Amino acid sequence: MINGRVVLQRFPAGGPRGSWPAEEFARLRREEGQQAEVVMDLATDAFLVIVREAVGRPAG
Repeated sequence: MINGRVVLQRFPAGGPRGSWPAEEFARLRREEGQQAEVVMDLATDAFLVIVREAVGRPAG
């Protein structure tokens, strides 16, 4: 988990198709009901497909 996000899949940014595989993977996850999105991780030069973790409110 990175900052309240779960990484579902990583795709190299230097691939010949760029972000397309990541976008396609995210679209399929959205069709399954997950709120997947693609972000760029500059440190690793990769596209990440993530879902944001729901942050619960404290009890009381």
